[in-house]
Amino acid sequence: MALEISNRVLNLAKEAQAALAVKFARIDEIAECNTRKVLGAFQKHRVSEHYFYGTTGYGYNDEGRDKLDEIYAEIFGTQDALVRIGFVNGTHAIGSALFGVLRPGDVLMSAIGSPYDTLLSVIGETGHGYGSLREFGVEYRQVDLTPENTPDLDGIIKAVRDPKIRAVLIQRSRGYATRASLSVAEIKEICTHIRAVNSEVYILVDNCYGEFVEALEPSEVGADLLMGSLIKNPGGGLAPSGGYIVGRHDLVEATAMRLTIPGIGRKCGATLGSNRELYQGLFLAPHTVAQALKTATFAAKMVELLGYQTDPASDSLRYDIVQMIHLGSAEKVQKFCKGIQAGAPVDSYVTPIPWDMPGYDCPVVMAAGSFIQGASIELTADAPIRPPYTVYMQGGLTYESGKTGILLAIDELLREA
Repeated sequence: MALEISNRVLNLAKEAQAALAVKFARIDEIAECNTRKVLGAFQKHRVSEHYFYGTTGYGYNDEGRDKLDEIYAEIFGTQDALVRIGFVNGTHAIGSALFGVLRPGDVLMSAIGSPYDTLLSVIGETGHGYGSLREFGVEYRQVDLTPENTPDLDGIIKAVRDPKIRAVLIQRSRGYATRASLSVAEIKEICTHIRAVNSEVYILVDNCYGEFVEALEPSEVGADLLMGSLIKNPGGGLAPSGGYIVGRHDLVEATAMRLTIPGIGRKCGATLGSNRELYQGLFLAPHTVAQALKTATFAAKMVELLGYQTDPASDSLRYDIVQMIHLGSAEKVQKFCKGIQAGAPVDSYVTPIPWDMPGYDCPVVMAAGSFIQGASIELTADAPIRPPYTVYMQGGLTYESGKTGILLAIDELLREA
């Protein structure tokens, strides 16, 4: 059964795609560069069939698991890596790193204003505080953005002069904020300014949604530790769960002791037959990220043709796979998400409705008909139901399927207008 899409939307799609040829060529060029990087790491570390078998129980001597750590470290240009399906999401990976490197009396500082909503509970700024960093005696500070919504470099320099600050957190993607996502060059500038006044502080980067979007990663320009989710970019749409940490050896080891337990750390952790998916997903990741970027760019152009504002705009450089679409009302947000859901391969027949999602301070609507639950490298759209009523769209395993989802979402908006 062919999906029904109006002629008006199909004609808009032709106009949008024709205008994006140069942008798509740049995305393909970066994907090719990162594919060579990944393939080179696979070959250097002599990946073989027996690495895919995995382990059960304690997971001792899982050669595939341990080799994948080495490959991630190679790709990200770091001393060490920890890649585990035991991380339940990106917030868990980031939280484990924070608990690993911070001690009672230390100060954690966010360099880009308030971090992503779910991290506020980890820090102890929201929620009941049970088990939070604050409960364990870690103080939190943040340097707010400038009035222009950019990192306040002068404020960061002033703040990190305090020797009590042990770790600085930089969130690469925008989350549910309205600021622009950070480029690797911008992260390098922040790291350089921090190092000039405090060489002892740890610089941690929440790398979610940004992997393989550029030819370099933050770990190659001064960050001590990167954290992210495997069901976003680096899992390539195949990883069934998990997260990763890459960076300095001592900090990765400290994180491993938080993921499991001191004395065991990374030595245990059965992979339960998932190794093949983690390897193959990583291999596909640069290409899959390119598909998501094309989908996001196309979505921006389509809604711009209808008069809506976007961020980033369709002609802008992109530093993550997230696309903001400012729709202006809760009703339009829900209609757009309904259309995205209708374009999904899974649960296309359901209608997403807002709900009180754990870790958020308002109802959130999520369209996500994905093969892997919560996998935002697959086409998804979500939005907090609060002004300015902005949809955050990301993913697309293939451009063709992602494009179709966008067309159905636009059709839904126009049909109900």
